Amino acid sequence: MANDLLSALKTYLAKVTSGEKTPQEVAAALNAWARESSESIKVRVEEELQRSAKKMGFAKQEDLDRLAREVEALKSKLVVSSTQASRVKAKAPAKKAAPKKKSPSQKKKAPVKKKAK
Repeated sequence: MANDLLSALKTYLAKVTSGEKTPQEVAAALNAWARESSESIKVRVEEELQRSAKKMGFAKQEDLDRLAREVEALKSKLVVSSTQASRVKAKAPAKKAAPKKKSPSQKKKAPVKKKAK
């Protein structure tokens, strides 16, 4: 890039000294060239940053925002479906509870009769 700048300056200097271009035209051309170069550098830097961030496993803010919106949508669906489920349960007739079975430790044992002597 430094070589490009140096060669461009030499070319413009030669055109100014030969009378082909005025200093204002050269300055305008150099300004345009600098803007184009800076845009190109910005694009390259952004691409390299994205590549590096992806390699490191970083997420972009826009990806995080998209995921947050998806989570909120899923939460709202969950709330709606649980509300509907509770309404269906309320409308359904209540079932009688089956009698609980007693565990062996809870069962009463019959008293053992002692034999008379």
